[in-house]
Amino acid sequence: MKWIKWLYPGLNLKRWLFLFGLGTVLSCVGVTLIFNYQFVGLIEALVFNFISYVGGEFYQSTITALGLFNVVVGIFFMCYGGARVVKTVIRSVMPGEKESLRELIFTQQKLDKGPSVVVIGGGTGLSVLLRGIKLITNNCTAVVTTADDGGSSGRLRKEMGIIPPGDMRNCLVALADTEPVMERAMQYRFHDSEFLSGHSLGNLFIAAMSDLEGNMEDGLAAISEILKVHGRVWPSTSENIQLKAQMDDGSVVIGESAITASPHKIVRLMTEPENPKASQRAIDAILHADAIILGPGSLYTSVLASLIVPGIRDAVVKSKAVKIYVCNVMTQPGETDGYGAYEHVETLVNHMGAQALDYVVVNVQKAKPEQIAKYREEGAEPVSPDIDKIEKLGIEAVPAKLLNDSDLVRHNPQKLAKSIIALIYRLRLFGRGVRFFDYFFARQTMQELRSHGKAAKNKEKEKEKES
Repeated sequence: MKWIKWLYPGLNLKRWLFLFGLGTVLSCVGVTLIFNYQFVGLIEALVFNFISYVGGEFYQSTITALGLFNVVVGIFFMCYGGARVVKTVIRSVMPGEKESLRELIFTQQKLDKGPSVVVIGGGTGLSVLLRGIKLITNNCTAVVTTADDGGSSGRLRKEMGIIPPGDMRNCLVALADTEPVMERAMQYRFHDSEFLSGHSLGNLFIAAMSDLEGNMEDGLAAISEILKVHGRVWPSTSENIQLKAQMDDGSVVIGESAITASPHKIVRLMTEPENPKASQRAIDAILHADAIILGPGSLYTSVLASLIVPGIRDAVVKSKAVKIYVCNVMTQPGETDGYGAYEHVETLVNHMGAQALDYVVVNVQKAKPEQIAKYREEGAEPVSPDIDKIEKLGIEAVPAKLLNDSDLVRHNPQKLAKSIIALIYRLRLFGRGVRFFDYFFARQTMQELRSHGKAAKNKEKEKEKES
């Protein structure tokens, strides 16, 4: 019954199939009129003579059956010939493509018509979410923090004067069409070199393209075309900024690395210099979004690091999009020690200057005891959901089981994407009249991906047993 997918709404095929059939009928009628019915009479006479010659007698039922047979055969030839023509074109334009034509059309149409989603943050959490979101929509924009001052990004920042490319690299890889291959290449780090050791190929590539194109944003746009990225990646600001934090003892600490290393609690996060100019492309994406997602990622050095840029903050508050905060599943030493979900939300609202959140996605799935013990050694604890406290702020808490199956306590991209897309479509279905079927198509896609993931894990286990 796979053929039934050809009838799914949104493929833009049925109207053209109808037009094709209508054209065929009109052509037949036109030929009949041109020959003044003589052409049809000639065919009819030939059929009668053939039946009389073979059977010796004439029956109307025989004529009817022969007519139906010709209709069925004609439709089959039309469909088969059309399909072969299209497949030939597809193989020429997209060599090596293994998906069926039906799946290609269905997936592309669904993704192009997906909701406009903006994800704000940085670090590993942002790229984790993007891996799931790109399966639902092509209209995704990542607004990334540019305050990183460590590792390869920090070195390029000092040596070349560019904004740190590390988080942007991770987002480009997550949204890329050829993700597994590009991830190995873009994340590759050089070794045994006096000048290149520690640098990732992706960071150097971004630095080179920004230099070629004249600025970082145009460089990112060019890389997106090269990697066939499903969406866009923009920095929150193109200015060279550093994070500045006021601590609970009254001291002021400058630099992301220094802030997380401080033994004191963060009271207020700022930028140095103050009031950097936000990326206009990021602002436009936020103002035209259907949904804005904050996180997941480090509360201060990832989410707020982008949100405290005045232009970004004002656009988020002003935007009419659904605003969703994805709370972390574990606390982060040096940033959110002792924080529950309520403290995360409270900190966000205080820095935004207004309560603009609609939903907070919180994890209610418990990690394994051995995982919790391992994280406690590093000073991290599970984040409590605090559902009742959050809802007293006028924000709807969305409890969900979001943990990955790996040894690391992190969000599962598919689970997180499913929860967020459910929120987006729930509002749009009953508020803006978006196609009812789209949400169910999204769910079907996520279910198929989970099945593929389970199959891949089973194969890995079998290989381990064999070895």
